[in-house]
Amino acid sequence: MRFLNLFRRETKAGKGRGGARRGPAKRKRKARRGGLARIEWRLVRRATPFAAALTVVAGLGWLWHDGWFGRQVAALQNAALTGSAELGLRIDEVLVEGRERTDGALILERLGLARGVPIFAVDPQEARHALEGLPWVRRASVERQLPDTIYIRLEERRPMALWQERGKVSLIDQHGEVIAGVEPRGFAHLPLVVGPGAASHAAKLIAVVNSEPDLSERVTAAVRIAERRWNVQIEGRIDVRLPEEDAGAAWAQLAKIERQQGLLSRDVVVIDLRLPDRLVVRTNPERGPLRRDSEGENT
Repeated sequence: MRFLNLFRRETKAGKGRGGARRGPAKRKRKARRGGLARIEWRLVRRATPFAAALTVVAGLGWLWHDGWFGRQVAALQNAALTGSAELGLRIDEVLVEGRERTDGALILERLGLARGVPIFAVDPQEARHALEGLPWVRRASVERQLPDTIYIRLEERRPMALWQERGKVSLIDQHGEVIAGVEPRGFAHLPLVVGPGAASHAAKLIAVVNSEPDLSERVTAAVRIAERRWNVQIEGRIDVRLPEEDAGAAWAQLAKIERQQGLLSRDVVVIDLRLPDRLVVRTNPERGPLRRDSEGENT
């Protein structure tokens, strides 16, 4: 009779579970631990270049905010300008065309020009903007004419009239724009226009007034009425009321009447030309001074 040793079988099985089966598991755990270690070193090796790059970027950013790059660029530019001047590319002459009222010394000061300055140190666009900020300069252009000449062309403002509004008197140019920074007292010989909107319409009125030279030389002021029309003052004592439309024809009519009748030499204080088919005259029997209409007149 054959007996089966169950205990031995269980022992073999136990060995299989405890020996053969546990051995691979331990190897797997070790392999896993070794694999984790290898992955971590791989991440470190990969992260090192990125960390170095971030360090470089941070350093460059600091240098940028510190202004280091700007100082280096400025130093290179100055060196280049100095070298160009040593080669003969330096300012020796400044030519200005169109200058009548703008002070020459002020031009040199505004642009920082001096003999011997590197010619490439002058930026034509920046120089143009600087010149157009001067009181008398309306437009300007600046050119570098190598090797040693700066050429400037100016279009200056032409003083046209004095403009009075709310008690303040300003000098205006041919476009009705205020010439800032200029004392108007030196231009008392110019016609005076008064009231809101007078500056922007002054050129058209002055053209009408100048169309009759015999009358224009006797005009002392003009008041803009309700921003629609003009009262022209002659010799400080006669108000000529021009119509809103076709003021030139009315002015020519007055010149014709004056040549024929000498109306302005009479004791007249108001000449109303607003009606196309008639002329209305008001005299002053008391021969008193003219009582000037206010700027707010709406007739």
